[in-house]
Amino acid sequence: QVQLLESGGGLVQAGASLRLSCSASGRTFSGYPVTWYRRAPGKEREFVAVSTKSDQTYYPNSVKGRFTISRDDSQETVYLEMTSLNPEDTAMYYCHMDHYWGPGTQVPVSS
Repeated sequence: QVQLLESGGGLVQAGASLRLSCSASGRTFSGYPVTWYRRAPGKEREFVAVSTKSDQTYYPNSVKGRFTISRDDSQETVYLEMTSLNPEDTAMYYCHMDHYWGPGTQVPVSS
């Protein structure tokens, strides 16, 4: 059974950096695109970053230049490095691969 698990969330102050991790069991990330999403309270789910199976990366303008997705297929982990966090980044962050989702990790950013 494939399972994804996010970690690394937690309360930070505006301007801080944080690194989220997504680990996989039952399957490696190799050969699959992996995507980070987030859902802020009262808002729709938002695309945050994707690493394609050829390791190309794409970001929306809201996080471009501040967030970086990377993958370590040998360790079955995908990372989301977040810098210059602001309160608008407050959300539950999820990773997604194929049709699998992790339970999410909460990132509250205080002003």
